[in-house]
Amino acid sequence: MALDAMERETTFRESVDIMFDRAAAHLDISEGLKHKIKVANSVYAVRFGVRLRGDIHTFTGYRAVHSEHLEPVKGGIRYALSVDQDEVEALAALMTYKCALVQVPFGGSKGGLAINPRDWDEDELERITRRFTYELAKRDLIHPSQNVPAPDMGTGEREMAWMADQYRRMNPTDIDAAACVTGKPLGAGGIAGRVEATGRGVQYALQEFFRHDEDVKDANMDGTLDGKRVIVQGLGNVGYHAAKFLAEEDGCKIIGVAERDGGIWDENGINIDQLKNFIAKTGGVKGYHHGTCISDGSKLLEEDCDILIPAAVEGAIWRGNAPNVKAKLIIEAANGPITANADTILREKGVIIIPDMYANAGGVTVSYFEWVKNLSHIRFGRMQRREDEKQKLLLVEELEKMTGQKFAPEFVEKFGRGADEIDLVRSGLDDTMRNAYQQMRHYWREVDAIEDMRTAAYYTSLKDVAESYRSLGL
Repeated sequence: MALDAMERETTFRESVDIMFDRAAAHLDISEGLKHKIKVANSVYAVRFGVRLRGDIHTFTGYRAVHSEHLEPVKGGIRYALSVDQDEVEALAALMTYKCALVQVPFGGSKGGLAINPRDWDEDELERITRRFTYELAKRDLIHPSQNVPAPDMGTGEREMAWMADQYRRMNPTDIDAAACVTGKPLGAGGIAGRVEATGRGVQYALQEFFRHDEDVKDANMDGTLDGKRVIVQGLGNVGYHAAKFLAEEDGCKIIGVAERDGGIWDENGINIDQLKNFIAKTGGVKGYHHGTCISDGSKLLEEDCDILIPAAVEGAIWRGNAPNVKAKLIIEAANGPITANADTILREKGVIIIPDMYANAGGVTVSYFEWVKNLSHIRFGRMQRREDEKQKLLLVEELEKMTGQKFAPEFVEKFGRGADEIDLVRSGLDDTMRNAYQQMRHYWREVDAIEDMRTAAYYTSLKDVAESYRSLGL
């Protein structure tokens, strides 16, 4: 007989279901509707062959559609050997809840290919990606108005450009073809700020947290982000940008970075760009000449710090290491980095957790902006930027006439600059993260039965999804 989920380590899917049930218990909706929201609508598995290196290689891919209460459905495609049906269903469910929490009008989906991208050359990976895209697109599992993928672990701008081009080849008369995927390079219909979006969203989430003195006090801290000691697990796209922005713009000190082959510890602070460049050249942190190199990077999760940012894989913090975690605040930059068992242990210890469905929603938020840009066929800021500059400079000139004083040239240049696409994207993301936090925080603080931020996030999302289903007649 299988062990009870609390007697063994919970899987990622079990963790999502447990956390769903915890929040759904507070909802005044029927059990039937709860079940409808909880389960995935459909999952497609495909096995296809590609001739590579003189032989046929067969690959297995998935695309799960969790909820179509709003369309298109949205969610990334990851390339990893760990990809299976349970994982994509759990990730698709998180996408549904995440989109609802940040008020992005998408349903939830997720996809993946069981492959190690490092095993294949670039041209081989392109052929694999194009064939996978073909298998999905011919079933409308890639489509601007039905299902819009994005990058995830193991994929990036390059793969999204291949997918968009393959879709366009299959649908040459679709004027909105560029909107079939997001996360594309700028030159292929992407949007400024998409690469940094998830890491930037983590920064904005922390900034909003530190605007609320009560929340900061509950985490046994005070003051602002300035000077806070931070440990980051995973220096991929998300972890790198989060660490970089927090260090350079908010005054945080990155004292630890954990990677696959080890970790770097330096109480004086780690130069994130230098370390990132070193990893890009050598493939890992071993041999890095600043700070102390630790052979087991996962041990950094247990070191003393103010803020811990797990930005790598699911289940990094589990019941085996959760009792040893010393961080005062954990912000989940990855999807599901804390298992349900570990979540219980950490909450009992008084650790504040900013949950993944909120913390890493920057990616889907800016993906939404890119999708809107592709459908509107115009760059954000193109129509109003110069008019904004003109109006601001008129104001400066009038004030100078009235006061008889000249403003500093640096101020005039900064104040008079009109907002370009990157400025508007960051502004929209900041607004989204602030509003979502305040909504989530309202239920955390005002509903007596809700004791933690994760339950509040699920509760906020599920209320929205339930209302959508009700409006559809369910």
